[in-house]
Amino acid sequence: MAHSPSKYADFETLRGQAVTLRRAGHSRRQIRDRLHIYNNDILNRLFQGEPPPDWTKRPRAKDDLRDRARELRIQGWTYDRIQIELGCSKSSISLWVRDLPKPERRDPTEQAQLAARRRWEHELAVRDIARKRTKEAAAREIGAMTDRELLFAGVALYWAEGTKDKTYDRRETVTFVNSDPGVIQLYLAWLALLGIESERLKYRVMIHMTADTEAAERYWADLAGVDASTFQKTTIKKHNPKTIRKNVGENYRGCLVIRVSNGAELYRRIEGWWSGMVDCARTDHAPSLLR
Repeated sequence: MAHSPSKYADFETLRGQAVTLRRAGHSRRQIRDRLHIYNNDILNRLFQGEPPPDWTKRPRAKDDLRDRARELRIQGWTYDRIQIELGCSKSSISLWVRDLPKPERRDPTEQAQLAARRRWEHELAVRDIARKRTKEAAAREIGAMTDRELLFAGVALYWAEGTKDKTYDRRETVTFVNSDPGVIQLYLAWLALLGIESERLKYRVMIHMTADTEAAERYWADLAGVDASTFQKTTIKKHNPKTIRKNVGENYRGCLVIRVSNGAELYRRIEGWWSGMVDCARTDHAPSLLR
């Protein structure tokens, strides 16, 4: 049964109890049940001026937007730019930032340059989306790869990137060098298809002297699935101070060199496979003008 104010001889004592419980983190319902006060008007009077505990405050959905709008306004952004960036109404933006100083007016040239830059950024974003969709669609077109297809891919890959025998420099060795992780993975899968034992593979890193050699060795060892301690001595490339290198930063890991020991017979097979592929392309698939 609800109580009325007249039933409490010492309202301030009761208020003190309610405030103490509130500051201890109790909810409104917990205080109501403990003090047996079921009249909302009396509860409101007991809590008057006393803020609720932090845990009872629900985060407002627009708090993040408000903070971001204020950051952008401090940077000098206009209402129009903030509206486009955050997707909220100008009236909300005005309410959030009205206590901040107005940004200085930009001259027309600077404003035009800014608009052009934003249009270009939007165009680049659209192009990136289209580029990603094209790549994903092309990847799906490949589907599963048969052993025969992997054989052809590996032969072409080796003939493009691997060492080759010359009439003036007879060597017939199978050595492959590349900096692309995907290329390395495909090449190793190809060697496995050919039945090349892992014991016959010798690894070595080639990298510029200013790079993190140990990190590069660990990276390539993890990619190849071997222990970095088995790598041969790293080849350090000296930097020409007259040139500006672009292959720098934490993603630069040099090149991985993979040599197949006792590879003369394998090299001859590779050269034969390649010759056969070229003959087929010339006779069966080349345009009529090239036949």
